[in-house]
Amino acid sequence: MSLTLSIAERLSRAKGDLRMGVPVVLAGPGGAVLVAAVEALDAPRLADLRSLGAPVLAITARRAETLKARAYDGDLARILPPKDADLAWLRSIADPADDLRMPMKGPLTSIRDGEADLHRAALALAKAAHLLPAALVVPVNNPLKLAAEGLTLLSLAEIVPTLAALAPMARVVSARVPLVASEAGRVHIFRPDDGGDEHYAIEIGRPDRAQPVLARLHSACFTGDVLGSLKCDCGPQLRAALAQMGQAGAGVLLYLNQEGRGIGLANKLRAYSLQDQGFDTVEANHRLGFEDDERDFRIGADILRQMGFASVRLMTNNPKKLAMMEACGLHVTERVPLHVGQTAENRAYLATKAAKSGHLP
Repeated sequence: MSLTLSIAERLSRAKGDLRMGVPVVLAGPGGAVLVAAVEALDAPRLADLRSLGAPVLAITARRAETLKARAYDGDLARILPPKDADLAWLRSIADPADDLRMPMKGPLTSIRDGEADLHRAALALAKAAHLLPAALVVPVNNPLKLAAEGLTLLSLAEIVPTLAALAPMARVVSARVPLVASEAGRVHIFRPDDGGDEHYAIEIGRPDRAQPVLARLHSACFTGDVLGSLKCDCGPQLRAALAQMGQAGAGVLLYLNQEGRGIGLANKLRAYSLQDQGFDTVEANHRLGFEDDERDFRIGADILRQMGFASVRLMTNNPKKLAMMEACGLHVTERVPLHVGQTAENRAYLATKAAKSGHLP
């Protein structure tokens, strides 16, 4: 029996390692590095990393823009930490929570020369682990020895295409679940083979696979869907979409576990804190180091295809969802607008989605 782990298995392990503050090893044509997520670092581990070599702090270009740091690599900046930089300094670069209280963090020195591919992969790993996209990167000469000692080893040749690809999804179970919106409800659970989050399809009635199905791609929103938060319109959209499908007698709502537009619940709450400081939802994401929207709508298209649908009447105000459905081979015969849940607390949020993210009326 072979005990060799696949790239999907090692990638899943690497994400867990980073969340626990354990470094992972990345190797490429130009050498190898140890990578640790700044958010999960502690002082003893930082000292261990410093003992191995001079660390470089990788941050995204979005975060670098806030910090007025040069992003010579386009989508990221490689920062040389001061020799006396401690854990508090590193975290102040990674986390914008105190930016307004302590705006002067520089001057920051960005590296201009050399390859940035390993640093780019480090940031992609941090994002995949739903951590702040800031990584401490330390060059090493003995990646195989470190792997033999128990650290997870990944190569650029493996990690780049794997993170870019959509993990194969398999239906795990389906069961009848009578709902307020319709007693003829069924819930299907889909699980990716990379150890990632499961996603759910709520099927109302028995939609005709030969006809365009009334469908919605709904991203998980714990605060809106469960707590009834007034900061967004997610909960009302979820319930209105299911109610409309119940009235029509058929439909599919995909509940995709991509909280906070794909950045995770902890980072979404960080963004909420920044909004309380006066930043809009897009500005908050950028200050954290994320793009406007980090979700992967290919997941929804894949699930709909697996369920036997080739065309949809898509309930959405988001043009990116329409474009992705078409790009994935699912024909959108109609956009069905969904405007519910506006409150005094989320009026500015909805206006920002329209002005900056192109949401449709």
